[in-house]
Amino acid sequence: MAAAFDSRFCLCGGALRRSKDIQNAIPDWRGSFTGCVRRRRSSSAKATSSSSASLPQPVRYAVLGAGFAGLSVAWHLLESNPKESPLVVDLYDEGGIGGGASGVAGGLIHPCSPKGKLLWRSAEFWRECLKLLSAAEQTLKRGTTSDGERMIWRRGIIRPATTMKNAEILKENASNSLSCFRREFLDRDAAQKLVPGLCVSFDSSIYMPHAVNIHAGRYLQALFSACKSMADDASSAGSGRMEVNLFKRSIESLHELQGNYNCVIICLGAKAAMLPELSGLLPLRLCRGIVTHMKLPDATSDVYEDGSPSILSDAWLAVQGPRSLVMGSTWDWGSRDYSSSVSPEEASRALDELLPKAASVYPAIERWAPVGASGGLRAMPPLTPLGSLPLLGCLDDIVGDKGQRRYWLVGGLGARGLLYHGLLGKLTSQAVMSQDEDILPSELTSWKRLLLKARG
Repeated sequence: MAAAFDSRFCLCGGALRRSKDIQNAIPDWRGSFTGCVRRRRSSSAKATSSSSASLPQPVRYAVLGAGFAGLSVAWHLLESNPKESPLVVDLYDEGGIGGGASGVAGGLIHPCSPKGKLLWRSAEFWRECLKLLSAAEQTLKRGTTSDGERMIWRRGIIRPATTMKNAEILKENASNSLSCFRREFLDRDAAQKLVPGLCVSFDSSIYMPHAVNIHAGRYLQALFSACKSMADDASSAGSGRMEVNLFKRSIESLHELQGNYNCVIICLGAKAAMLPELSGLLPLRLCRGIVTHMKLPDATSDVYEDGSPSILSDAWLAVQGPRSLVMGSTWDWGSRDYSSSVSPEEASRALDELLPKAASVYPAIERWAPVGASGGLRAMPPLTPLGSLPLLGCLDDIVGDKGQRRYWLVGGLGARGLLYHGLLGKLTSQAVMSQDEDILPSELTSWKRLLLKARG
């Protein structure tokens, strides 16, 4: 292993596409790092023979994956980088920004379980998620992205009870709210004032007015633009040079990156298990999901009212306008189909499965027409007493590179990637930059202990 390789290289569930002026080959920085080492070992007189010899060499991180996890890691690495310290973050994703499951996510964000219970560390996840949403929105306001379409809808979410037992559970859980995320228990009349025509069979609903819905693809593009803007602003202000680059290519093995970066951070989602170094080692369950894009025909006057919340049930409705929404999602456990494209047959099966479920709580959906479908492969983490928690940690012991702190994982975000990505990216960047895995919550690294114990 080259001595110049730094442990701060991070892999994150999807690889980012580099800008047009950058080739798709992996940059080889070994010469510059080796030169730096040699100069340090030479005499001071020789070191001053060239002005370039005294320039600090940038820390270089590779982030594998340009989805929610990868972009969050990239953002926090840039944000936390010390002033005057040069930094380069290279993102790799064969599908480009949001080319995997993240880019086709339904976009509903809230910190609650299907029973309305607050998730583990829900306040922190919610707060850090909103920070990244704000950064992306500021980039849109600055006009640094070409897509002027709407990215976020702040209309809340409502979940009607589907059984009497479910109604009792929702009512109990609604009483335990966060100061930053209010929940309200509503009867039938109150719920139908919010969503006319909503079916509330058991006279009970939980309403989350602070919940939001985003267009995942537009958000990811805006967040990448925010990373670029942060790097450009820091460089132009006279601070240390910062770069963030996107390579639209896949990484078939970690050995391809050996010696090129200080650290590698793997954020590849379901594709992380395809790396030969990690094959059969990550406790992930794969599940393909299909969402259907719906439009209300122009001839139909009963539009979805502005301000009415999106709907959660056995099938959810993520409302994106008076005549536009996304309906999801199917759960095809055991699938290994990574494609975002959906065949006509698969789209038809998804519609047949989802439409009756959605119509049971919002009958008017039957007047809407399907206009497309998209799919993605989720990487679902194992179940724990605290719920399904994502996987974090240093992978050196697993890939046979003990003690160097070179390889890191952000994985298993499952169906809650949007909620989780802000805090996970922040914690991982801190651990990578300090080379201290103890920064990470033990609940998110316990999978490693179980794996290493099983391997003896």
